[in-house]
Amino acid sequence: MSDEGVRVSLITVTFNSEKTLERTIRSVLQQTVKPYEYILVDGLSKDDTLKIIRDYKDRFESEGIRYRYISEKDEGIYDAMNKGIGMAEGDIIGIINSDDWYENIAVETVIKDYERYHFDLFYADLKMHLPNGMTFIKHSRNRKYRTSRDWNHPTTFITAEVYKRYRYRNLTLHDDYDLILRLFRAGVKTVVDNTVIANFTMNGKSHERDIKKALERCRIKYGIYRDNGYSPLYFFECFTVEFLKLIIG
Repeated sequence: MSDEGVRVSLITVTFNSEKTLERTIRSVLQQTVKPYEYILVDGLSKDDTLKIIRDYKDRFESEGIRYRYISEKDEGIYDAMNKGIGMAEGDIIGIINSDDWYENIAVETVIKDYERYHFDLFYADLKMHLPNGMTFIKHSRNRKYRTSRDWNHPTTFITAEVYKRYRYRNLTLHDDYDLILRLFRAGVKTVVDNTVIANFTMNGKSHERDIKKALERCRIKYGIYRDNGYSPLYFFECFTVEFLKLIIG
Protein backbone atom coordinates (compact mmCIF):
# COMPACT_ATOMS: atom_id res chain seq x y z
CA MET A 1 0.00 0.00 0.00
CA SER A 2 1.30 3.47 -0.84
CA ASP A 3 1.84 6.35 1.60
CA GLU A 4 -1.12 8.07 -0.05
CA GLY A 5 -3.55 5.41 1.17
CA VAL A 6 -5.45 2.60 -0.52
CA ARG A 7 -5.05 2.61 -4.30
CA VAL A 8 -7.93 1.13 -6.31
CA SER A 9 -7.44 -0.13 -9.85
CA LEU A 10 -10.51 -0.52 -12.07
CA ILE A 11 -10.49 -2.70 -15.20
CA THR A 12 -12.87 -2.99 -18.14
CA VAL A 13 -12.48 -5.58 -20.90
CA THR A 14 -14.09 -4.73 -24.22
CA PHE A 15 -14.90 -6.09 -27.65
CA ASN A 16 -17.15 -4.20 -30.07
CA SER A 17 -18.67 -2.27 -27.18
CA GLU A 18 -19.34 1.10 -28.83
CA LYS A 19 -23.02 1.11 -27.80
CA THR A 20 -22.47 0.75 -24.05
CA LEU A 21 -18.84 1.54 -23.22
CA GLU A 22 -19.24 5.28 -22.61
CA ARG A 23 -21.74 4.63 -19.83
CA THR A 24 -19.19 2.38 -18.14
CA ILE A 25 -16.36 4.88 -18.57
CA ARG A 26 -18.46 7.77 -17.28
CA SER A 27 -19.36 5.77 -14.17
CA VAL A 28 -15.65 5.53 -13.38
CA LEU A 29 -15.17 9.27 -13.87
CA GLN A 30 -18.14 10.06 -11.62
CA GLN A 31 -16.79 8.30 -8.53
CA THR A 32 -17.02 10.31 -5.28
CA VAL A 33 -13.53 9.01 -4.49
CA LYS A 34 -11.24 8.73 -7.47
CA PRO A 35 -9.69 5.39 -8.36
CA TYR A 36 -5.92 5.28 -8.67
CA GLU A 37 -6.12 4.02 -12.24
CA TYR A 38 -8.44 2.80 -14.96
CA ILE A 39 -7.33 0.08 -17.39
CA LEU A 40 -9.16 -0.97 -20.55
CA VAL A 41 -8.29 -4.20 -22.35
CA ASP A 42 -9.74 -4.36 -25.85
CA GLY A 43 -9.79 -7.47 -28.01
CA LEU A 44 -9.18 -5.74 -31.37
CA SER A 45 -12.68 -4.31 -31.73
CA LYS A 46 -13.91 -3.70 -35.26
CA ASP A 47 -16.32 -0.86 -34.37
CA ASP A 48 -15.59 2.51 -32.72
CA THR A 49 -14.73 1.04 -29.32
CA LEU A 50 -11.04 1.94 -29.54
CA LYS A 51 -11.85 5.48 -30.69
CA ILE A 52 -14.09 5.96 -27.65
CA ILE A 53 -11.32 4.67 -25.39
CA ARG A 54 -8.77 7.06 -26.89
CA ASP A 55 -11.15 10.02 -26.69
CA TYR A 56 -11.30 9.77 -22.88
CA LYS A 57 -7.54 9.76 -22.24
CA ASP A 58 -7.22 13.52 -21.68
CA ARG A 59 -10.29 13.62 -19.46
CA PHE A 60 -8.90 10.99 -17.10
CA GLU A 61 -5.49 12.60 -17.00
CA SER A 62 -7.06 15.96 -16.14
CA GLU A 63 -8.83 14.24 -13.22
CA GLY A 64 -5.54 12.81 -11.97
CA ILE A 65 -6.51 9.20 -12.74
CA ARG A 66 -3.99 6.98 -14.49
CA TYR A 67 -5.48 5.80 -17.77
CA ARG A 68 -4.04 2.91 -19.74
CA TYR A 69 -5.35 0.69 -22.49
CA ILE A 70 -4.28 -2.03 -24.89
CA SER A 71 -5.96 -3.41 -27.99
CA GLU A 72 -4.80 -6.84 -29.09
CA LYS A 73 -6.04 -10.34 -29.78
CA ASP A 74 -7.00 -12.32 -26.72
CA GLU A 75 -8.21 -15.83 -25.90
CA GLY A 76 -11.53 -14.73 -24.46
CA ILE A 77 -12.91 -12.55 -21.69
CA TYR A 78 -11.00 -14.17 -18.84
CA ASP A 79 -7.71 -14.00 -20.71
CA ALA A 80 -8.41 -10.27 -21.17
CA MET A 81 -9.21 -9.91 -17.46
CA ASN A 82 -5.94 -11.62 -16.55
CA LYS A 83 -4.09 -9.17 -18.81
CA GLY A 84 -5.71 -6.25 -17.02
CA ILE A 85 -4.86 -7.70 -13.61
CA GLY A 86 -1.25 -8.09 -14.75
CA MET A 87 -1.16 -4.40 -15.71
CA ALA A 88 -2.77 -3.14 -12.50
CA GLU A 89 -0.62 -1.39 -9.89
CA GLY A 90 -3.27 -0.69 -7.25
CA ASP A 91 -3.73 -2.37 -3.88
CA ILE A 92 -7.29 -3.48 -4.68
CA ILE A 93 -8.63 -4.45 -8.11
CA GLY A 94 -12.20 -4.29 -9.42
CA ILE A 95 -13.47 -5.42 -12.82
CA ILE A 96 -16.54 -3.92 -14.49
CA ASN A 97 -17.69 -5.19 -17.88
CA SER A 98 -18.34 -2.83 -20.78
CA ASP A 99 -22.14 -3.12 -20.64
CA ASP A 100 -22.32 -2.64 -16.85
CA TRP A 101 -21.60 0.42 -14.72
CA TYR A 102 -20.74 1.54 -11.20
CA GLU A 103 -22.75 3.61 -8.78
CA ASN A 104 -20.78 6.75 -7.94
CA ILE A 105 -20.09 5.53 -4.37
CA ALA A 106 -18.42 2.27 -5.44
CA VAL A 107 -14.77 3.15 -4.87
CA GLU A 108 -15.58 5.12 -1.70
CA THR A 109 -17.49 2.15 -0.27
CA VAL A 110 -14.72 -0.32 -1.07
CA ILE A 111 -11.99 1.84 0.46
CA LYS A 112 -13.98 2.44 3.66
CA ASP A 113 -14.61 -1.28 4.09
CA TYR A 114 -10.98 -2.13 3.38
CA GLU A 115 -9.71 0.39 5.91
CA ARG A 116 -12.09 -1.09 8.49
CA TYR A 117 -11.74 -4.82 7.79
CA HIS A 118 -8.62 -5.33 5.60
CA PHE A 119 -10.41 -7.89 3.44
CA ASP A 120 -8.96 -10.13 0.74
CA LEU A 121 -12.27 -10.48 -1.14
CA PHE A 122 -15.14 -7.99 -1.19
CA TYR A 123 -18.52 -7.91 -2.91
CA ALA A 124 -21.77 -6.02 -2.51
CA ASP A 125 -25.35 -5.65 -3.76
CA LEU A 126 -26.14 -5.24 -7.45
CA LYS A 127 -28.98 -3.63 -9.38
CA MET A 128 -30.12 -5.96 -12.17
CA HIS A 129 -31.55 -4.41 -15.35
CA LEU A 130 -33.87 -6.63 -17.40
CA PRO A 131 -34.32 -6.09 -21.17
CA ASN A 132 -37.91 -4.91 -20.56
CA GLY A 133 -36.69 -2.03 -18.40
CA MET A 134 -37.60 -3.56 -15.04
CA THR A 135 -34.99 -3.69 -12.28
CA PHE A 136 -34.45 -5.53 -9.02
CA ILE A 137 -31.71 -5.76 -6.40
CA LYS A 138 -29.60 -8.92 -6.18
CA HIS A 139 -28.43 -9.03 -2.59
CA SER A 140 -25.08 -10.41 -1.56
CA ARG A 141 -24.40 -12.85 1.27
CA ASN A 142 -21.53 -14.86 2.71
CA ARG A 143 -22.66 -18.17 4.17
CA LYS A 144 -21.41 -21.74 4.40
CA TYR A 145 -23.74 -22.85 1.60
CA ARG A 146 -22.11 -21.58 -1.60
CA THR A 147 -24.31 -20.25 -4.37
CA SER A 148 -23.75 -17.70 -7.13
CA ARG A 149 -27.11 -16.24 -6.10
CA ASP A 150 -25.24 -14.71 -3.14
CA TRP A 151 -22.37 -13.25 -5.17
CA ASN A 152 -22.16 -10.40 -7.71
CA HIS A 153 -19.21 -10.19 -10.08
CA PRO A 154 -19.49 -6.46 -11.01
CA THR A 155 -19.25 -5.56 -7.31
CA THR A 156 -16.26 -7.79 -6.62
CA PHE A 157 -12.93 -6.35 -5.49
CA ILE A 158 -9.90 -8.51 -4.73
CA THR A 159 -6.56 -7.43 -3.31
CA ALA A 160 -3.51 -7.40 -5.55
CA GLU A 161 -1.80 -9.75 -3.11
CA VAL A 162 -4.48 -12.39 -3.64
CA TYR A 163 -4.39 -11.90 -7.42
CA LYS A 164 -0.66 -12.69 -7.33
CA ARG A 165 -1.63 -16.23 -6.31
CA TYR A 166 -4.94 -16.71 -8.11
CA ARG A 167 -6.03 -15.87 -11.66
CA TYR A 168 -8.91 -16.85 -13.93
CA ARG A 169 -8.34 -20.26 -15.46
CA ASN A 170 -9.81 -19.26 -18.84
CA LEU A 171 -11.58 -22.58 -19.35
CA THR A 172 -15.34 -21.91 -19.21
CA LEU A 173 -17.96 -19.16 -19.23
CA HIS A 174 -18.18 -19.46 -15.43
CA ASP A 175 -14.49 -19.05 -14.60
CA ASP A 176 -15.35 -15.97 -12.53
CA TYR A 177 -17.34 -18.09 -10.09
CA ASP A 178 -14.66 -20.79 -10.20
CA LEU A 179 -12.20 -18.19 -8.90
CA ILE A 180 -14.55 -17.18 -6.10
CA LEU A 181 -15.02 -20.82 -5.04
CA ARG A 182 -11.26 -21.30 -5.00
CA LEU A 183 -10.87 -18.23 -2.80
CA PHE A 184 -13.58 -19.47 -0.43
CA ARG A 185 -11.84 -22.85 -0.19
CA ALA A 186 -8.54 -21.08 0.51
CA GLY A 187 -10.16 -19.30 3.45
CA VAL A 188 -9.49 -15.72 2.32
CA LYS A 189 -10.96 -12.95 4.46
CA THR A 190 -14.27 -12.06 2.85
CA VAL A 191 -16.38 -8.97 3.46
CA VAL A 192 -19.90 -8.41 2.12
CA ASP A 193 -21.53 -4.97 2.06
CA ASN A 194 -25.27 -4.75 1.41
CA THR A 195 -24.91 -1.49 -0.48
CA VAL A 196 -25.72 -1.29 -4.20
CA ILE A 197 -22.46 -0.27 -5.87
CA ALA A 198 -22.95 -1.47 -9.47
CA ASN A 199 -25.48 -2.16 -12.23
CA PHE A 200 -25.72 -5.26 -14.39
CA THR A 201 -27.36 -5.58 -17.80
CA MET A 202 -29.10 -8.95 -18.14
CA ASN A 203 -28.52 -9.63 -21.82
CA GLY A 204 -25.27 -11.60 -21.89
CA LYS A 205 -24.48 -15.23 -22.74
CA SER A 206 -24.96 -16.33 -19.13
CA HIS A 207 -28.64 -15.26 -19.34
CA GLU A 208 -29.67 -16.63 -22.75
CA ARG A 209 -33.16 -18.13 -22.45
CA ASP A 210 -32.54 -21.38 -24.29
CA ILE A 211 -33.12 -24.78 -22.69
CA LYS A 212 -30.14 -26.51 -24.34
CA LYS A 213 -27.80 -23.66 -23.40
CA ALA A 214 -29.20 -23.60 -19.88
CA LEU A 215 -28.48 -27.33 -19.47
CA GLU A 216 -24.95 -26.80 -20.79
CA ARG A 217 -24.39 -23.97 -18.31
CA CYS A 218 -25.71 -26.26 -15.57
CA ARG A 219 -23.26 -29.00 -16.58
CA ILE A 220 -20.31 -26.59 -16.62
CA LYS A 221 -21.16 -24.99 -13.31
CA TYR A 222 -21.68 -28.36 -11.64
CA GLY A 223 -18.25 -29.40 -12.90
CA ILE A 224 -16.77 -26.30 -11.29
CA TYR A 225 -18.34 -27.16 -7.95
CA ARG A 226 -16.99 -30.70 -8.14
CA ASP A 227 -13.52 -29.53 -9.21
CA ASN A 228 -13.46 -27.36 -6.11
CA GLY A 229 -14.40 -30.22 -3.81
CA TYR A 230 -18.09 -29.49 -3.29
CA SER A 231 -20.81 -32.12 -2.78
CA PRO A 232 -22.64 -33.80 -5.70
CA LEU A 233 -25.79 -32.30 -4.18
CA TYR A 234 -24.73 -28.97 -5.67
CA PHE A 235 -26.16 -30.26 -8.94
CA PHE A 236 -29.55 -29.16 -7.62
CA GLU A 237 -28.17 -25.69 -6.94
CA CYS A 238 -26.94 -25.42 -10.55
CA PHE A 239 -30.27 -26.64 -11.90
CA THR A 240 -32.19 -24.16 -9.73
CA VAL A 241 -30.11 -21.18 -10.88
CA GLU A 242 -30.52 -22.02 -14.56
CA PHE A 243 -34.26 -22.69 -14.14
CA LEU A 244 -34.67 -19.22 -12.58
CA LYS A 245 -32.77 -17.65 -15.47
CA LEU A 246 -35.17 -19.28 -17.92
CA ILE A 247 -38.08 -17.72 -16.06
CA ILE A 248 -36.81 -14.16 -15.39
CA GLY A 249 -34.26 -13.84 -18.20
